[in-house]
Amino acid sequence: MCGIIGYIGERSTTEMLLAGLRSLEYRGYDSAGIAVVGSDGMKLLRSEGKLDNLARQVDPSTMNGSYGIGHTRWATHGRPNEENAHPHRDCSGSIVIVHNGIIENYLDLKKALTDNGHEFVTETDTEIIAHTVEKYFDGDLELAVRKALGELEGVFAFVALSEKEPDVLIGARNGPPLVLGIGEDESFIASDVPAFLSHTREAIFLEDGDVAILRKQSVRVVDIDGNELDRKPERITWDPIQVEKQGFKHFMLKEIYEQPRAVRDTLLGRYSLDSGLVHLNELSLDDDFVSQMTRISIAACGTSWLAAQVGKFYIEELARLPVDVDVASEFRYRNPILDDKQLVIGITQSGETADTLAALKASKEAGAKTLVICNVTGSMATRVCDETLYTHAGPEIGVAATKTFTSQIVCLYLLALHLGQRLGRLTPEDTRGRLADLARAAHIMEQALELSEPIMEIAREFYLVDDFLFLGRGHLYPIALEGALKLKELSYIHAEGYPAGEMKHGPIALIDDRMPLVALALDNPLFEKIASNIQEAKARGARIIAVITEGDDRLIPILDQDRDHVIRLPRHPDAISPLISVVPLQLLAYHISVRRGCDVDQPRNLAKSVTVE
Repeated sequence: MCGIIGYIGERSTTEMLLAGLRSLEYRGYDSAGIAVVGSDGMKLLRSEGKLDNLARQVDPSTMNGSYGIGHTRWATHGRPNEENAHPHRDCSGSIVIVHNGIIENYLDLKKALTDNGHEFVTETDTEIIAHTVEKYFDGDLELAVRKALGELEGVFAFVALSEKEPDVLIGARNGPPLVLGIGEDESFIASDVPAFLSHTREAIFLEDGDVAILRKQSVRVVDIDGNELDRKPERITWDPIQVEKQGFKHFMLKEIYEQPRAVRDTLLGRYSLDSGLVHLNELSLDDDFVSQMTRISIAACGTSWLAAQVGKFYIEELARLPVDVDVASEFRYRNPILDDKQLVIGITQSGETADTLAALKASKEAGAKTLVICNVTGSMATRVCDETLYTHAGPEIGVAATKTFTSQIVCLYLLALHLGQRLGRLTPEDTRGRLADLARAAHIMEQALELSEPIMEIAREFYLVDDFLFLGRGHLYPIALEGALKLKELSYIHAEGYPAGEMKHGPIALIDDRMPLVALALDNPLFEKIASNIQEAKARGARIIAVITEGDDRLIPILDQDRDHVIRLPRHPDAISPLISVVPLQLLAYHISVRRGCDVDQPRNLAKSVTVE
């Protein structure tokens, strides 16, 4: 979850570290710090709160050198204050560490180190790493780190430097991501690619157990025993401008507006309207496995789990295969029934989500075929799984997922069509019309984005309420859940999403004249059902925000012109409704959050990538 950056090269190290941390702040923003080593020794500076607090204290003219490390924190062990901020030091102050993850045996290590005279000054488990490395350091930092790794238990990634061994950084990965950037006479190590994307697109994604040794003109990767490993650089295709705001007030708003492009990019080259066929050439699922497949299980977290719920509707309808959807953090603990006739799909934007990775690894060990839907080339999930289906959403900086969610839905729809065709349950004629509808989705999403101004006015009326209720039916029920999740994440308003038919089984008790209810009442086969639910809510005083289809005014007589609101979406095929209907809910959450003065891109207590359990 935390953001790590290390740099060694000819540029201003302090400026490179601060710029890298700026690109990683979505990973955590409880505190930040940097350590830089130059001709006059090492200087370290830390600050509580967001990166701006640190940046205001830094003077690059006096705090500079040839190499250094930086960190932006999402607190796990220890309060989010300056004392617990990274980097952390050993007893001598010459070895410093930045760390992401959890050292599970830190209490045992701390006791043993204390008994041997080490003194600790923080509440963190990170400080234990610095002292353990110190125990083994005798002028060779690589060797000390490798020996220390033999004592550390948990999931973690860290980078170490020593003032006593100049111009070298040592990184180690066992769970959370670390990626190397290979430049000309400079090297980078970071938690994610955006930290160095403006300077190089050549990257090496470390694997669990890897130890990286960085110098200005060389990068080596070894295992814990010092054996050389062959890790090939990959070319990052993202454009550096994609990680800039480009005139938008927030990254999230930019990414909401990037969704039509992301949908087009995810579709590109994967289907033919002429033939009516879906071409997922990156998959190597053989015909025998597909023909004998008995079920599909999907494991994911957060918004990706909601995309999985939509995918369940698609796969069961089009491929006629039973689908289970699990929250990844619960999947392996319920002892699921797995075998070699089962496909397990993990959905993870980053490819590094700890719980999803654990579910995929457990499934593979049980003999199931594994597939990941992922946005990051070379990430851990793509190396763990048998198959990978990439979304092509581009980098997503806002903590709240938007364009990655809609890209995941597109991948799931394509997969459902692909499996349906291979199983003989869909003909090209069946598929051609669906593909044509899917090809139109991006344009219709662009039309839906034009609703931002009227939705802003709705936000102006409701931004001070305490509770929201979202209702949907069928494949729009997960969209209601996503609308509620976005509002909770961004504005800190309590919001619940429900299948509309369940309203009478509990949530109706919450409804009064203060409760706004967002209802997805589009022109589809379930319209009459949800219209009935809206009437029941109206009878109890609810204020309705109805998302309806343009030209379908059947709901208007039910609504109160003075109290209720209508959002009219462009008419579109029912199958792509999840892609279209989520747009106004994203905009509603965004505008309410802005009105409340919340930090849209960095909501409190959240981080973009959850790399520990």
